[in-house]
Amino acid sequence: MRWEELTSDEFPQAAAQSGGVCLLPLSVIERHAHHLPVGTDMYIGRDLCRRTAELEPVIIFPDVIFTQILEAQHVPGTIAMDADLILRLLDNVCREITRNGLKKIVIVNAHGGNGSLIFFFLQMQLATPRDYAVYVAEPPLSPEDEAAVSAQWDTTVDGHAGERETSAIMIIRPDLVRHDQLQSDGEGMPLERLKALRDGGVSTGIWWYADHPTHYRGDGSPATAEKGERWLASRARALAQAVRAIKADTVTKELQDEFFAARQHHAAE
Repeated sequence: MRWEELTSDEFPQAAAQSGGVCLLPLSVIERHAHHLPVGTDMYIGRDLCRRTAELEPVIIFPDVIFTQILEAQHVPGTIAMDADLILRLLDNVCREITRNGLKKIVIVNAHGGNGSLIFFFLQMQLATPRDYAVYVAEPPLSPEDEAAVSAQWDTTVDGHAGERETSAIMIIRPDLVRHDQLQSDGEGMPLERLKALRDGGVSTGIWWYADHPTHYRGDGSPATAEKGERWLASRARALAQAVRAIKADTVTKELQDEFFAARQHHAAE
């Protein structure tokens, strides 16, 4: 059930049918090499949530595209928001979701650049008492699906506009794939301009640009719609299983309440 497609009258019943669970798809608008649209992450996140909702009743919040992408401000089409605004927006979105009766919010991240953001936001949930719980769902595939998906890839370097994402867009929005721009010329291979530091366990904010200034990691040439279908279907099955566990979960909220009560007691001493 997509939030924006429900009528206001239908919403309370839909919230009940979903078990009070809302999927919050996070993506971004950024360059994806020469052959994929800047909305690639948005399309993948949206489709993954749609497939999951077909397997397990849940409400899907509208696409949240205003997330972390400061590293792509040098290429056209990017929408990069201020960091403090992103955090305020996510917090506000969660409060609006719960105000509408959905007390379990599941972040479904479709953008690799959000890796640090989502877990920092998760820890921010301990800043003040709240009557809802936020989860980050990154479930592993089943052993059977993992074996089938792993066996289908032809490339060993991937991660951005490569074989996986290109295959996904080929099944989601094939009309948006620029096949004439797909070339196996090595552009997607990491430049390793900070290799000495990274080998020594040292990180900097410019690490992605150092390896991938044109926002391409991998090789999209071997991509097929069939590979995209298998990858997305497998991920949806795993996410649906995670949603079932979240629906059954009572411990997270109990522990949150216990934590805030203990914190208040400590402050009063």
